[in-house]
Amino acid sequence: MNKNKPFDERPIYNIGAVKRMTDIPAATLRVWERRYNFPKPERTSGGHRIYSEKDVEQLNWVKARVDEGIQISQAVEALRRLKEEGQPLQTSSSTPVSEEFAEGESPSLNVFKDRLHEALLANNTQVADQILGNVMALHPLEDLLMQVIRPTMQDIGNQWRQGEISVAKEHAATYYLRHRMIMWMEAGPPPYPVPPTLLACAPGEWHEGSLLMLGVMLRRRRWPVTYLGQSLPLEDLAKFIRETHPPVVAIVAMQAETAEALAEWPKWLPDAAKTGQPNFTYGGRIFTEEPEWRQRVPGIFLGNTLCEGLDTLEKILQKQTGVGDTGG
Repeated sequence: MNKNKPFDERPIYNIGAVKRMTDIPAATLRVWERRYNFPKPERTSGGHRIYSEKDVEQLNWVKARVDEGIQISQAVEALRRLKEEGQPLQTSSSTPVSEEFAEGESPSLNVFKDRLHEALLANNTQVADQILGNVMALHPLEDLLMQVIRPTMQDIGNQWRQGEISVAKEHAATYYLRHRMIMWMEAGPPPYPVPPTLLACAPGEWHEGSLLMLGVMLRRRRWPVTYLGQSLPLEDLAKFIRETHPPVVAIVAMQAETAEALAEWPKWLPDAAKTGQPNFTYGGRIFTEEPEWRQRVPGIFLGNTLCEGLDTLEKILQKQTGVGDTGG
């Protein structure tokens, strides 16, 4: 051991201790070292790996990025860039939105949005993957969703409606972003041991972007979800609810026609309408732009924004399940 090193760089932990401190299997630590030259533990005279405090900190940072859905190779590359630039590691998802990174003058999230937009219209998914990976390396996934993906989807949708891009380009870009969000829903942190919340679009509703984002953010907060997707018939929804017994159902409607269809849900779920079990919640643009629709659709209005909806759902889930709240 080199006693001249700063304390946090002195190798003091064996691989078993690091496994317990990071929750990374020993086999995974060996694979990362072999494939990505990370981490770089020292060796004892007997050839055993031995790690420092700094190694553990970096492993926890990389694991957090992987848990958020970034590829391990991209996470290690982002770590290398941070070290070269002398920037501190953020070990949680609380990185301020205003912080920027890259070589030279750092681009903002708005610039990343523009680059993602350009890459998707060029059908360059490899570049799009790199852009998402770069943002996720230092920014919370919530910021990526709200400040990069959401406006990109809106811009591409507007271009299609105005005839500036083809249906094929719009479909390809939307499918790419939809697929990534579904992946992040599946790759969230370990969920609470409670039944999943059901997420679906109202009958005839095909706009699912905000619902996907809601699902990703719920999973980031450890709530399990079952995503049922676009235009779900109420009869099928009712049958699924009776089979799975979710604590909460969240339905999105964006326009008057789909909100009107959604208002018929008590016909298919009379027990839920009478008892409030499960909690039936709803949201969407029509309820914000025309608040009178909130009086026409039974249930709990989630809120005027996606973040309000997320907080409303979490409060209901905490009360319904007894887990996840600050009271333990």
